[in-house]
Amino acid sequence: MSYPSTPRERDRWILSRRPPRVAASPAASPPPLLEVERDASGRPATVATVFLVNRECPWRCLMCDLWKYAVPARVGPGVIPTQLDEALARLRESGGRTATALKLYNAGSFFDPLAIPLEDHPAIADRVRGFGRVVVECHPALVGDRVLAFRDQLGPGVRLEVAMGLETVHPDILPRLNKRMTLEQFAEAAAFLRRAGIDLRAFILVKPPFLPGQEEAVEWAVRSVAFAAECGAAVAVLIPTRGGNGAVEELAREGLFQPPTLRTLETAFERSLDWARGRLRVFADAWDLERFSRCPACAGPRRERLERMNLSQEQEPGPFLGGCRQCGE
Repeated sequence: MSYPSTPRERDRWILSRRPPRVAASPAASPPPLLEVERDASGRPATVATVFLVNRECPWRCLMCDLWKYAVPARVGPGVIPTQLDEALARLRESGGRTATALKLYNAGSFFDPLAIPLEDHPAIADRVRGFGRVVVECHPALVGDRVLAFRDQLGPGVRLEVAMGLETVHPDILPRLNKRMTLEQFAEAAAFLRRAGIDLRAFILVKPPFLPGQEEAVEWAVRSVAFAAECGAAVAVLIPTRGGNGAVEELAREGLFQPPTLRTLETAFERSLDWARGRLRVFADAWDLERFSRCPACAGPRRERLERMNLSQEQEPGPFLGGCRQCGE
């Protein structure tokens, strides 16, 4: 196996296998999105997602491909608020006035001052006060006083939620993902947020690299959801592990990674919902779901079922009981 055993060597290994970066500049951020998500009260809420373009994340996580949409150098003060202005204007033109929550995703950590300049936080807070909830992403290592300061800048009318990548609670696999985080560190960051009255959203990988079987993938996804709930998470998002960053493809060639099937994601979601039962909301990430099923007959209806279950938080019968006639899954 060529995958190194130390973090520094893993950094080099991961970087050396990267494909070309997607052409991106701070002046050309991706279009914002509108989606519907079940909120804490159990009602469907319109959520807007804005993608900010900034400096690449300093962590070299094995499975991450977000660096392709970041820029190599730090952006100067004022660039991020300008991006946000343009994104919010586009949202208003596309019906975003109905959104009650806003996700600010930035291919890294919102509280990394080399990604989002700290001097821009007040301007960002001023622009998002029309939303009842604001969600930002952050590595657990950066959860601290900067989070509290931004919460205070938002003011009492806006609920802050921090999304952190838990990935997996598998004791052997988490260290090998090169995230440089332990479960204890995740739990400590979660406790900090809970004491501050800030909600937590946990991202969980379904079938990360090095996990051999599809059934094991389901088991460890459910265990990870349970750990997130123990840490006080309000939301757990199940994300099927995707290729596309070069490193994951190399592991696949070595027999160390096989992507989850659509059925694996469905089963992990179903069992997580069975376990959760009001402890927290569990969502299945349906973005680009067709890549996990090449069957045109069943991929669409199965996606629609997952999206309905995301809203209801209840299981419903599958559209292809006994298996799809075309693909057999």
